[in-house]
Amino acid sequence: MKALTICQPWADAIAHQTKRIENRTWKTNYRGLVLIHAGAAHDPQAAIYGPRPDVRSAVIAVAEIDDCHYSNDGQCCGPWGEENVYHWHLTDVIPLPEPVPCKGRLGLWTPPADLVTAVETQLTEVAS
Repeated sequence: MKALTICQPWADAIAHQTKRIENRTWKTNYRGLVLIHAGAAHDPQAAIYGPRPDVRSAVIAVAEIDDCHYSNDGQCCGPWGEENVYHWHLTDVIPLPEPVPCKGRLGLWTPPADLVTAVETQLTEVAS
């Protein structure tokens, strides 16, 4: 399992809205589960999305990365896709009932075991 730190309110738009594309300047070959970590920073030019845009420095959802492709026009992935960047396609997004506090990191990072356990505990509760 990996984790990805995303600036707010974009992390919240993934967890609680319809954002299923993460725009990045770099590509990834990783496919699989990823923790969606709401970073400490907030994009001041973004509108507020979702119910918890002020949650920072915490994992707020789990998703699956199932594709990554470069887009010249940005139109391939609907309103969330930007031009001249890589589109990371997210599926099976599950918002966590409670944010799990932790520090983020740059890039696609490997979460510590205690963080994974805390997230898995909430996922088990959601599934029951």
